[in-house]
Amino acid sequence: MKNYPTKNIRNILLLGHGGSGKTTLVEAMAFNAGAVDRIGRIDEGNTLSDFDDEEKRRMFSISSSVIPIEYGGHKINIIDAPGYFDFVGESAAALEVADAVIIVVDALAGVQVGTEKAIEMLKKAQVPAFIVVNKIDRENAKIGKVVEALKASFGNKVVPFIQPWGEGDEMRGVVNIVDMTGRERKDNRCFDAEVPADLIKVLEPYREMIMESVAQTSEDLMEKYFDGEELTTEEIHHGLRQGVLEGDLVPVMAMSATQNIGVETLENMIIDYLPSPDEGRGAIGTDPRDSKEIERPVSEEAPFSARIFKTIIDPFVGKLSIFKVMGGTLNSETEIIDANQDAKAKVNHIYVLRGNKQIEVDSLGAGDIGAFSKLTEVKTGDTLCDPADPILYPPIDFPKPVISMAIDAKDKGSIDKLSTGLHRLIEEDPTIAVTRNNETKQTVISGIGEMQLEIISHKLKQKFDVDVELSPMKVPYRETIKKSADAEGKHKKQSGGSGQYGHVFVKFEPMSDPNDAFRFVDKVVGGAVPRNFIPAVEKGLEECMQHGVLAGYPVTGVQATLYDGSYHPVDSDEMSFKMAAALAYREGMKKANPVILEPIYSLKITVPEEYMGDVMGDLNKKRGRIMGMEPAVDGEQVITAEAPLSELEKYATELRSMTQARGSFEMAFARYEEAPAAIAEKVIADANGGASEEKSGKKEKGKKDKKKK
Repeated sequence: MKNYPTKNIRNILLLGHGGSGKTTLVEAMAFNAGAVDRIGRIDEGNTLSDFDDEEKRRMFSISSSVIPIEYGGHKINIIDAPGYFDFVGESAAALEVADAVIIVVDALAGVQVGTEKAIEMLKKAQVPAFIVVNKIDRENAKIGKVVEALKASFGNKVVPFIQPWGEGDEMRGVVNIVDMTGRERKDNRCFDAEVPADLIKVLEPYREMIMESVAQTSEDLMEKYFDGEELTTEEIHHGLRQGVLEGDLVPVMAMSATQNIGVETLENMIIDYLPSPDEGRGAIGTDPRDSKEIERPVSEEAPFSARIFKTIIDPFVGKLSIFKVMGGTLNSETEIIDANQDAKAKVNHIYVLRGNKQIEVDSLGAGDIGAFSKLTEVKTGDTLCDPADPILYPPIDFPKPVISMAIDAKDKGSIDKLSTGLHRLIEEDPTIAVTRNNETKQTVISGIGEMQLEIISHKLKQKFDVDVELSPMKVPYRETIKKSADAEGKHKKQSGGSGQYGHVFVKFEPMSDPNDAFRFVDKVVGGAVPRNFIPAVEKGLEECMQHGVLAGYPVTGVQATLYDGSYHPVDSDEMSFKMAAALAYREGMKKANPVILEPIYSLKITVPEEYMGDVMGDLNKKRGRIMGMEPAVDGEQVITAEAPLSELEKYATELRSMTQARGSFEMAFARYEEAPAAIAEKVIADANGGASEEKSGKKEKGKKDKKKK
C-alpha cells in the first residue's frame, strides 16, 4: 500500500445500533475498492472487521477495527466500531482520531437507541457526518419515515443525497439527487443508468431542497438562487461541501450493503464531501516541559507527533499499538519519545492494519493511521512525538465502569496466568478496571456491562488458557457500637518459670460519626499501666478492631479509652498487655450494643423524562433516597440519589432494561450507615452460619473417625 498525501486521506468512523449493517457496509466498500474478491458475511465468519474468535462466535463486533481501502486515488481509513453499548469505549477512542462520522441506520427499525447514542457522540465530537439508511431493499422499508425521525435530532440539516430507485424486492439501484444520475445494479455491482423521467419528477422536490441548502452557504449564491438563475455544478458541489464541513448539512443516503447498491456512490461522496485530516480539527496539546498549550495543523510540515488510540494484545503476534499521525512524517528512522512516560521509543516496523492483516509500509504521512508492534511500554492514549519539539495530547475520555463482579481462576494453580491475562486485557480495553479487595479477599473486575465481563472471561480462556468464574462481589460491611461500655481484660498465665501478666480497664464509646477511624485515648494515671506497655494495648485494640464481634467486619466509629490496670514487675510484657486488650475488647464491644453498618453510594442517573417514574419507583424498592432532580439537555433529567451498595449489584443491567438502554448513571461511595435490622440479621447469619457449618462439619467428621476407631 502506497503512502498518500494528507489531502488524499479520509478517516471515517462508522457508528450505529448493533445489527444496522456497519460491518457489511465495510465489506461492500472493500469489495468495490478491490481489497477483497467477495463480500464477506457475518454468519460465515469471513468479514474483515470481525476477525476475533469471540466476534465470529457471537456474530457481532466487540472491538473497533481499522480497514483502509484505496479508492479513486484516495485512501479511506474506515473504523468499524461496535454497536452494542458494553463496548462504547471503542467508539470513544475512535472518535478522537476520526475526521468524519457515518451513522448507519436500519431502514426497517429506523432510529433506535444506538442511533440516538451515535448522534449524541457526534454532537459532542462536532465533526462532519453522513447518515446511511441501510437495508433499503427490505420489504416495507421507507426512507421517508427514517428521514422524518432523524429531523427530530438534526432539524432541517438532514438532506437526502441518495434516494432508492424502486422499493423492497423491486429496488433496481439508487439515484444521486445532487447530480440526478442513476446507478443500476447488475450482478454484484452498480453501473451508470439513465434515470426515468417519472422518477426524476418524484425526486425533484428533494433536489430543490438541496438547492436551497446550497444557496444558504453564501450571500452570492443566495442572491443568484432567488433571482432564478441556475447554479452551476461546481457551485452546487462547493456549496454542499462547505455545508457538510461546517456541520450545516447532514446528507442522508439510501443503500443496501448486502446487495452493494449505492455503496460506490457513497464512496465517491466520501471523497467529494468529507474532509481530509488537514481540513478537520487541528491538533491541540500541551508542551510537557512547561504545560503551555500548543496548537498545530495536521500537516506533513509540522513536527512529528502521533496519538495511540487502540491497543491489540495477542499471545502469538504480540502487542500492536494503533495510532494516527497528527503531524510530520513517520519512517523507521524517525526518532521518537513517549511524551506521557518521558521515554524513548524505538520504531522497528510500521504497519497498516486491515482487520487482522498486517501490511508493512516504509512511511506514513500526517493524518494517516498505522500500527507499531512490540512497543511494550506504550499505552492507549499516549502521545509519541519528536524529542526536539515535544507535545502531549489530552488523555482519551473513556466511560467509567459501572458494574463489578468478583473473578477467580477455577484452578488455583492458574492465579499467575489470570493476573497476566487481566493485565493484558486492560491494555486492550481501558474501560475495564481490576482491583484487589483485601478485606473481602476478592479480585474485582469492573466494566460497562455484563456482556463485556462475560466476554472477558471467554477471552481469558481462549488467549491465556485460564478458566475463570464470575461471582457477585461481596459487600464490605462495617461494625460499630451505639452505647458506652466499660470492660476489664486480665491475662494471667503461670507455667513454671517466668509467667505472663497483663491487666487493663478500657472504656468503649461511640464516636459522633460512625465513619470515623478508631481512636485510642490514654488516661492512665499513677503508673497503673507502665508507659512502655501502653503502645502494646493500643496495638492490641487496633488489631482487634479489624474483626467485629457480630460478623467479623472491621470496626469504625469507636473510641477506646485506657483508664486503669495493673502489672507484675517480672511477668508483665508487651504480649501480655496485647492479650489483655483483646479480652477487654471482646467483653466491652458485646456490652456496647454493636450494630452492622452498610456502604451507601451516591448515584447520578441521567434518563429521558418518560422513564422518570419507573426509575424513581425502582430506587424506592432498593431502599434508595431521592436527593434531587434537575433538567439536562435534550429533554433528559438528572436524578441524584443514594442507595445501599447491596441493592446495586446489577443496577447497570436493570437501568438499561428499564430505559431501553437510554439511561446512564455514575456511582461513588458516600458513607456507611446503620443497616436495618432484617439486613443486619442476614449479614450476621451469613457470616456466622458458614463458620458454624464448618465447625459442625468438623465435629461430624470427628464422630465418624471415632466410630471407625
